[in-house]
Amino acid sequence: MPQNDTTIAPDSSDEEFGPFGRSLFEDPSARALSRVGVVDVGSNSVRMVVFDGAARSPAYFYNEKILCGLGKGLGETGLLNPVGKQRALAALKRFSLLAEGMGAAPLTVVATAATREAKDGPEFTAQVLAETGLKLHVIDGDEEARLSAQGVLLGWPEAKGIVCDIGGNSMELARIGEGKVGKRLSVQLGPFRLQQVQGGVEKRRALIHRVLVTAQQKMKTEGERFYLVGGSWRVIARLDMERRNYPLTVLHEYRMPVKSALDTLDWLEGADLSLLRGRTGTSVERMELVPLACEVLREVIRVFKPSELDISSYGIREGLLYEQMPERLRARDPLIEAARVAEQTGARLPGTGKKLYDFLLPLFRDRPKERLRLIKAACLLHDTTWRAHPDYRADVCFDNATRANLGGLDHPGRVFLGLALLHRYKNNRSGSRLEPLFRLLSEDEIQEAEVLGKAMRFGAMFAAGDPATAGQIDWKPKKRMLDLILTDLGTGLFGEVAQARFASLAQALRAKGRVLKPGDDPAA
Repeated sequence: MPQNDTTIAPDSSDEEFGPFGRSLFEDPSARALSRVGVVDVGSNSVRMVVFDGAARSPAYFYNEKILCGLGKGLGETGLLNPVGKQRALAALKRFSLLAEGMGAAPLTVVATAATREAKDGPEFTAQVLAETGLKLHVIDGDEEARLSAQGVLLGWPEAKGIVCDIGGNSMELARIGEGKVGKRLSVQLGPFRLQQVQGGVEKRRALIHRVLVTAQQKMKTEGERFYLVGGSWRVIARLDMERRNYPLTVLHEYRMPVKSALDTLDWLEGADLSLLRGRTGTSVERMELVPLACEVLREVIRVFKPSELDISSYGIREGLLYEQMPERLRARDPLIEAARVAEQTGARLPGTGKKLYDFLLPLFRDRPKERLRLIKAACLLHDTTWRAHPDYRADVCFDNATRANLGGLDHPGRVFLGLALLHRYKNNRSGSRLEPLFRLLSEDEIQEAEVLGKAMRFGAMFAAGDPATAGQIDWKPKKRMLDLILTDLGTGLFGEVAQARFASLAQALRAKGRVLKPGDDPAA
């Protein structure tokens, strides 16, 4: 079915800033984002997200989704689903009122495949404007692919490969690398579209295969990493977790080996989806589309031969934010930026995280960049849960690190960060309810997380504000010698608790701890 041109040209006031109509990042050096709301009117769902927090790694201040099914039956009738239109309109009215109450108005509203392809798309757009005051920015498939890819880059600055975003009526592909979006393509392989294919399973699978072969030839890709965006992919990933008894159910940056994905697709063919729906918390409407999405994913694997399948919870909505970010802001590390804002808003003494990191750096100087950023993030976050009851601070720290909305952090990284923060408040981890998660780390990684945690446990209480005023650490790994060189101030501060925590750190390093006072000879 040919697409009619429903893309709305921006008003003159909108030209510079696109759908937002205003600059979100007036000061490139600003680290915090003013509250901003985005609505994505898709073929299956209508979702509002209000962002707040770190400019480079926005937090979800509010998130609500309605599965309206706006594009259901579009391939057959050429029209938006009547019930879906009513539900979408009601949702948009509610979202508009919510945004006003949250100080997030005006909302930015983007509509995708269903609205742009439907014959009554312009009529629906006009109705939304008249009844809610919200202007729908209807984007074409190329723009949808670009914004979705930019959303992946917001969370994964180093991402390189192919973004594959599946919606209700279409599927978008885009190449990403070096922080940029390259060639992109939109194909009509959404589950709603596939429901209209006549001739049964074989005809449908032949169509999927044919469309993807053409797409593969145009994208010129084989054996690359695929970043999967969209609700149907996320449900399949959650089911993969269920089959594997995977211990961490955070979907963002969940990585599926291709073999595991194929095993899950085979498993789902004979599974009771109603039972799995209850076990995974999946809605009826979403689960209905899963078998068709499974058919598409199987052909994606067969045709594109991806090296790995990575799940991204970030998409179009986050891509709209990335669109406006100046290069200076894009270049920042999302993990460090989120940790920095958390420290500023939650720590007792904001600013001490960097000082703690500098104090502890001699222990980790030879570590690769990826590990150092985790160590820095841990130091920034080390005191952000101090309001929790002392008996539960260790667990709260771990939960925050492993389950928080943090970009630029894979699952082993989450567990490493959580375990380090657990040891910031607790010497012993044995018997912890969190032990199943530890299997995502190697024994060496577990040991290093413990060392980091005990180092923070010592350094954070050694002196108020800046531990460097009390002394410095000298670590000789070959000799297994850990020196603490005290200043005059440090001599008075190095009391019994500090002594015990320094000894615990030396034990974790399997080293001999030595304390040097002013005037002592380190060579003696």
